[in-house]
Amino acid sequence: MSFLRVLLAIIFPPLSVIGKGCGSFLIVFLLTLCGWVPGVIAALVILNNPN
Repeated sequence: MSFLRVLLAIIFPPLSVIGKGCGSFLIVFLLTLCGWVPGVIAALVILNNPN
């Protein structure tokens, strides 16, 4: 998890997980639409997953 990805996860969560697949992007995008905090948390969890 690089510093740039963490910074992107805080500023605009869907952009930080775009390399993890379409499903992850859509989940984080929908959570960001519901609220900024759920989107950030989901993005950080997805980025922290080694798979």
